[in-house]
Amino acid sequence: MSASANRMRGGMAALPFIAPAALFFSVFVLWPIADSIWVSLHDWDGIHRMRWVGLGNYTELFGDDVFYTALVNNIWWLLSYMLAPVFGLAMALFLNQSIAGMRLYKSLFFFPFVISQVVVGLVFSWFFNGDFGLLNLGLHAIGLHGVSLLGNANWATPSVIVAGLWPQTAYCMILYLTGLTAVNGEIVEAARMDGARGWNMLWNIIIPQLRPATFIAVVVSVVGALRSFDLVSIMTKGGPYDSSAVLAYYMYEQTFLSFRYGYGAAIAVVLFAIMDIYIAIFLVIMLRQERR
Repeated sequence: MSASANRMRGGMAALPFIAPAALFFSVFVLWPIADSIWVSLHDWDGIHRMRWVGLGNYTELFGDDVFYTALVNNIWWLLSYMLAPVFGLAMALFLNQSIAGMRLYKSLFFFPFVISQVVVGLVFSWFFNGDFGLLNLGLHAIGLHGVSLLGNANWATPSVIVAGLWPQTAYCMILYLTGLTAVNGEIVEAARMDGARGWNMLWNIIIPQLRPATFIAVVVSVVGALRSFDLVSIMTKGGPYDSSAVLAYYMYEQTFLSFRYGYGAAIAVVLFAIMDIYIAIFLVIMLRQERR
């Protein structure tokens, strides 16, 4: 039997195993994406018949000031969330030591990951509150004036990002702690015998072996930054004056509060495209590094 016939038989044998996953992926991923693109080409309030507008929603979107504010805020979220893998690695290296009481420290650092985003939003809303927040109590204690960060158009977004970084860093830390268990001890020992220490050991020996964990941490952080919604909704509701809005929240606001389903779908499509482009660039960089 020829090699091509063997390959065809192997492909046919794998088909029943791939088909269920392919079906679920098509129904729950590809179909909603295609449907969102279709809805974005219509004017629809969710009740009456859809009216075809072509690229009208996109034309309006690219002339919308709030859209650009939300887009810039998303970029800030994205750049800030790239700190989460760095902080997570630093915390994982600290917690990976065998010293007394480390299990207690680990449980404390795991805490932000296990609580819901709603609770995180409420905690930081109280912390930043201009009247009774813990931040202002501390400032008053040292003789400084209090500030209302969430009520300030310039500080609302950075304050919400700080709240988001707290659980995101804990998540990256868990990924790196898992990755550290797979670091090859023989390679580390050989490097140590060759005189590698400190930063040299970390940069040339440990971090290259953590590449899979780094890949997952960065991708998850990118996705988390671009789909940031819950903290914005809880802490500022996009205010003051839409200054802290992000694309996901603006999409929700236009779709479910203003009943502009077509316009909301157009925002979703743009957000999806940004996410895909960023992850594609990152994948290309990672693949090039692995081929070297």
